[in-house]
Amino acid sequence: MSVTRPAGFRASGVVARLKSTGARDLALVVNDGPRRSAAAVFTSNRAKANPVIWSEQVVKDGTVSAVILNSGGANCFTGAFGFQTTHATAEAVASELAISASDVLVCSTGLIGVGDQVFRDKILDTVPAAVAALSAESGGADAAAAIMTTDTHPKEAVEESPAGWSIGGMAKGAGMLAPGLATMLVVITTDADLDPDVLDRALRAATRVTFDRVDSDGCMSTNDTVALLASGASGVVADETEFTEALTALCRDLALQLQRDAEGASHDIAIEVVNAASEDDAVVVGRAVSRSNLLKAAIFGNDPNWGRVLAALGTTDAAFDPYAIDVSMNGVMVCRAGEPGDDRELVDLTPRACTILIDLKEGDASATIWTNDLTHDYVHENSAYAS
Repeated sequence: MSVTRPAGFRASGVVARLKSTGARDLALVVNDGPRRSAAAVFTSNRAKANPVIWSEQVVKDGTVSAVILNSGGANCFTGAFGFQTTHATAEAVASELAISASDVLVCSTGLIGVGDQVFRDKILDTVPAAVAALSAESGGADAAAAIMTTDTHPKEAVEESPAGWSIGGMAKGAGMLAPGLATMLVVITTDADLDPDVLDRALRAATRVTFDRVDSDGCMSTNDTVALLASGASGVVADETEFTEALTALCRDLALQLQRDAEGASHDIAIEVVNAASEDDAVVVGRAVSRSNLLKAAIFGNDPNWGRVLAALGTTDAAFDPYAIDVSMNGVMVCRAGEPGDDRELVDLTPRACTILIDLKEGDASATIWTNDLTHDYVHENSAYAS
């Protein structure tokens, strides 16, 4: 039930005819309270879509009553008309639910430059149907399906606490996955009784080590949003540390689902950097390796070309001696102290899972970046996306 598993939430996913396939493309998540605390993080891309510009203002007071999301059009680079569409969408939801438009987050995903009068009319005409379809039972699954674009399946997760509260989440994303606080559209709900400042701290801590470390293709979206809503319906004030741990586990679950569904991918690659001088250094190194198209193409071809790992990490300013580094691929140390290690023919890259372990030998910090290989299917899908 994902976002409707926590008490106090209803959701829906309906057809607004934004997608040519006729699939569900308009989702609504409503917080029925009694609390309506919220926090959110957004893309750090300077080119922000109209819904992001709107929602950044909405969440400032820590109160959100509803989130409406559409697939089939990003409403980005659509000018003042596009921002007016976002505002009108929030107003339409508010009117149907008898709430304030200033408490409605708006999220859009799809092709940049889409958001004309037809787009607006389809959304506004369908808002009443989305409200009428709200359900605490089937609504979560319907909403998760409605936000998909190139995703092959919905992405949902739930965490339960012995203390009596729960967290539910849904996500979409298969391409343009690169970090910027958030990397996709995600709605997370909880029935824990928590203030907005606690939610904000927990969300930023969780996204920093999960969504922010999925780097599928190095391309950052203009529409990324991760929203966290708390209803307080369980009546339980969650311990902040426990809540943050559970939220991080849920975000990691969703992040890895996104990685596994990356466009055209045939390998899920975990780049583990250990013994770095700092966590930042570990992240920088992992990120550089994850963005090496040469390496990603090699992994697609089941070629353990470890030289491409060293060439990529050498472009960073992280602290290390290039001639002291160890690199292992799927358990085989192919590079030892900057020289050839075990026979690369021992590396089996036929399984989908691939782990690249990089030992910088500079300290005790570590980080993992999750990426995927570069395939023919990825190139084909993105060459035909707009057509």
